[in-house]
Amino acid sequence: MSSDDPSKTLPAVDAMREDWAIVDPLMGGTKAMRAAGEQLLPKWPKEESEDYCNRKNLSTLLPAYSETVKNMTGRVFAEPIVLGEDVPKPIEAYTENFDRQGNNLQVWAQSFFSQALSHGLCHVLVDYPKTTDGEGNKTIITKADEKAAKVRPYVVMIRPQQVLGWRSSSVDGEHVLTQFRYMEEVEEDDGAFGTKSIAQIRVLVPGAWATYRMATVKGQKGWSLHEQGTNSLGHISLATLYTNRTGYMTAKPPLLELAHLNVKHWQSQSDQDNILHVARVPMLAISGIDDDTWELKVGTASATKLPTNGKMEWVEHTGASIEAGRTSLADLEDQMRIAGAKLLHKEKQAVKTATQAEDEAAQELSPLQTMAGQLEDAIDQVLQFFAEFTGEKEGGHIQINGNFDSDFIPETTLPLLLNLATQGKISDETLFSELQRRNVVSQDIDWTEEQARIATQGPAEGPALGAL
Repeated sequence: MSSDDPSKTLPAVDAMREDWAIVDPLMGGTKAMRAAGEQLLPKWPKEESEDYCNRKNLSTLLPAYSETVKNMTGRVFAEPIVLGEDVPKPIEAYTENFDRQGNNLQVWAQSFFSQALSHGLCHVLVDYPKTTDGEGNKTIITKADEKAAKVRPYVVMIRPQQVLGWRSSSVDGEHVLTQFRYMEEVEEDDGAFGTKSIAQIRVLVPGAWATYRMATVKGQKGWSLHEQGTNSLGHISLATLYTNRTGYMTAKPPLLELAHLNVKHWQSQSDQDNILHVARVPMLAISGIDDDTWELKVGTASATKLPTNGKMEWVEHTGASIEAGRTSLADLEDQMRIAGAKLLHKEKQAVKTATQAEDEAAQELSPLQTMAGQLEDAIDQVLQFFAEFTGEKEGGHIQINGNFDSDFIPETTLPLLLNLATQGKISDETLFSELQRRNVVSQDIDWTEEQARIATQGPAEGPALGAL
């Protein structure tokens, strides 16, 4: 493949795709795991193709990886995203329809973070609708034209699987993106009622863009220039969220070890199901009979007459291997819980700036909390791109208030909290707040209003919330 081919992938991309070949089916569920076939569910030696297909189609996935990604994402977005007071009003309005597809910032950011958590990174491009016609003449000239045409910047999520490659240069010791290529699907009308999906490659460079589509030129099929244009920025308006960065534009899934364990569970579960299928069907064994012409009838309404010295009995599995398989699966599930929970384990982190070192001790942040901070930075960068497109001086900042507590199991923490409240070590309001954080009490209930309700109930033993 020549270097002039826009579909050429970088070696760094190929290396990341090896990990994603495991992660993608796990995120896709049972159907995707079955579609992966022998890649993730090896065929046994001498196993017939029909038997393998039957075994594969009966295998089901315990969604440990995807559920961990979902639960960790839920922790990051335990509270709504807070827009800072420095976010300009026009940009604040854009957050209500962040991607021009009806998704607000809160909904879009959850999908963005989930993709980065599962794969190690995710990209977002801030784009602007075309303001020229087919001949290059400007159709949008003034701010009034923009407002009338409802033209505004918006975000385009670029999943890591779409990326083909990039180029960068060093400016004052910092990497600056000079080219970015990715694959995308566009829909076009097909006939009076139908639509068709067309694959195309989009190439971004500072201040310009181009798209390439597959076409046949002089009898040869290849990628040809389809469309191109310019924008008002002198750089590529791309922000990248890393959750486990390994280098510039590269990363590894932070839960990759959990992914391997989940694949192992998928294979072991398939073996266990097959053993159970065999064990549940007893075999009829006959001994002491050498005559092949002897007729055997088996059924609830029939009897069999055996020759002299003939013996017939049902042979069943002892069940020893079944129990061993069950224990192995249980052990794997425990290992997956530990691997998934590691994102909540506290780690020592350096203080933010050198000037704070004299006044602040080292902070303890969980990896998940650090990722949430990186998400804040990525969205702040997106808001700044919005500002550059619209002429605002600054895009402003956002704040994410997630739940990063490792011990967040109501069954174990509630008795302790109630005991502290009974002893007067924490206030009733603090207890109420902790109950809400654990979803034991609805978030819609206000503490002041609840106090008034409690007062009307009369005296109660222990703290006011002791009954809860």
